Amino acid sequence: AGRNVLLLNISRAVTHDVIFTFSPAEGPGIHNMTEEGKTGKIQLPREIFQSLSSRTVRVVVTVLNIQQLGMFEEVNQTGQVLDNTVVGIMVGETSISGLQDPVQLTFAHKQLPRGVTPQCVFWDPSKGQAGGWSSSGCVTQPGDKGTVCSCDHLTFFTLLLNPALDRTTARALMALATAGCGVAMAFSIFTIAFCIFLRCRFRSEENLRINLGLHMNLMGSLLLLNLAFLLNSGLSAGTQLGTCKVLGGFTHYCLVCCFTWMMLEGCHLSLLFVKVLGTYIRHYLAKLCLVGWGFPALVVGVAGIVGSYGEYIIQTTDHQVIAHLCWITSKYLLVHYITNCGYFGLIFLFNMAVFGVVTQKSCCLQGTGAMHQDRKAWKVALVAVGLFCLLGTTWALAFLTHSTTSAPIIYLFTILNSVQGIFIFIWLVVLYYPKTKETTGSLSHIIRHDKTTTVSQ
Repeated sequence: AGRNVLLLNISRAVTHDVIFTFSPAEGPGIHNMTEEGKTGKIQLPREIFQSLSSRTVRVVVTVLNIQQLGMFEEVNQTGQVLDNTVVGIMVGETSISGLQDPVQLTFAHKQLPRGVTPQCVFWDPSKGQAGGWSSSGCVTQPGDKGTVCSCDHLTFFTLLLNPALDRTTARALMALATAGCGVAMAFSIFTIAFCIFLRCRFRSEENLRINLGLHMNLMGSLLLLNLAFLLNSGLSAGTQLGTCKVLGGFTHYCLVCCFTWMMLEGCHLSLLFVKVLGTYIRHYLAKLCLVGWGFPALVVGVAGIVGSYGEYIIQTTDHQVIAHLCWITSKYLLVHYITNCGYFGLIFLFNMAVFGVVTQKSCCLQGTGAMHQDRKAWKVALVAVGLFCLLGTTWALAFLTHSTTSAPIIYLFTILNSVQGIFIFIWLVVLYYPKTKETTGSLSHIIRHDKTTTVSQ
């Protein structure tokens, strides 16, 4: 079950191309003109047979249902195999590659849904730890009723259906992200300057200085991330491999730094609200900086040692190249899933728990009258929105963009994370200026009633 095989002996003196048909249900067969367009087609050029020494050549065509057989499972595969069908072709006893006249496989299918791009691939046993799909040596020609794959070698082939963007959406997103990064960089600089001003003005308020120092580092990481994206999108095309690896590592480092500082914001809030406001830790901000900037360097260093960085190409559904980026290559997607998706997922869960505790405690204290009764509702709401951005929760939209058919989610993700720095800047200005001592209470006044404890480390 799940395996259909066709064996034929063909003379090396054949004067025309050899054509077979195949379908997921019936397997391989002899070409029949009446089934044209209804089944898949394999066209073997006569060059293959004429290059062999024996008078007759054995041809083996195999059609596999990989879902039933549990075969050809690539780690972290993003595309879907069409009809779970893999076609294997073997001619003679030796491996055949480097064909001048390629073998053509036509995979029959109905019109594909929007946001999906077909890609002709073959199974490469040397890819990754257990093998994977590769498109090297294959050309994809999409059509409404079928996709033609032209490959210069013989092995096991299939058609991957990858999530992709159409050209208009992709260009709009790139333009939006570029403009958003430019604006975010400007506001990141404004925010850092504003925090420096407040730290200089209120030298005696250590808690305020620590809070502002933490915000400055977060904004610094956002500034570097936006700068890295602009450099990446502008310089990655045509750069040398060594330069591209460095640029990819720098971009990855900035992203991990952002996630780490978002986590440290959550840890600091939990220390304030869940534990005590007056907790004293010697060289507290310096220790946070060691974690915030040092841990990402360790992660990127390990990823660089294993060779994770290189050129990453973003294509549209019609295979038009939108951008060349220096990033984690598709060969090392596991590194991306662990250091980016998995790492942020844990941070998101932790920060959401902290946000829930902070919100609950704020509401309880406001209900008992511990907070200023004249505090306006819009300012309380602004505190919540600011904390939401500060903890990086808008990045969670990335988990909803795995299927790129959801264009509104992608637009929302791009916009919100491009203007994250703007939200934080507005939040800080409204809360800390001009009545800094009063507005700092929006965070610290809530817990001023908690017992103050000193912890020396």
